[in-house]
Amino acid sequence: MKLYTYWRSTSSYRVRIALALKGLEATQSFVHLVRNGGEQHGESYRALNPQGRLPALELDDGTILTQSPAIIEYLEEICPAPALLPRDPVLRAKIRAVAAIIGCDIHPLHNIAPLSYLRRNLGHAEPEVAAWIATWIGQGLGAVEALIGDEGYCFGPLPGLADVYLLPQLYAARRFQVPIDGFTRILRVERLCGEHPAFQSAHPSRQGDAEE
Repeated sequence: MKLYTYWRSTSSYRVRIALALKGLEATQSFVHLVRNGGEQHGESYRALNPQGRLPALELDDGTILTQSPAIIEYLEEICPAPALLPRDPVLRAKIRAVAAIIGCDIHPLHNIAPLSYLRRNLGHAEPEVAAWIATWIGQGLGAVEALIGDEGYCFGPLPGLADVYLLPQLYAARRFQVPIDGFTRILRVERLCGEHPAFQSAHPSRQGDAEE
């Protein structure tokens, strides 16, 4: 498998964590989201992913999978152990809800494309963009804080799908200097994940294309 990724892409970060948790190997092909106007807009990458977004996963037979939720579901199906979701259907739904809050409600609003639109097309200054980012990250993480458990990872003693989504979002929150000190449950999960080899290896700072 080959993962098209960028070190600071939170959706790519999710897939890197999922791969590492399952012990699956994928070579990495780096797509710089800023250089030369964004390599994701080039013809060669658009031929792989017409949306021009990261990540993309190329399977050994050349099939291209896009969108991190779909890629992670694929990994769960081809490699069911260790599982990212429990067997209990109610708990599965609760975990998926937390993942959806992050993947559907928080992350899209601070993605590079909408932020560029705010700056270039609507003329918003950096303080306004920063307030936009802080609002949606703060509100979303507040909901996550209320939904996860009081012990262990987000939903128990082992990391799972919710943690796969949460850690990249926390990286983004810190990058954008969004205050998170009040989220004690979330910070507990962050500490635990920081000690786990899969999360360590997937961290942006450990990637081959990482920048200062």
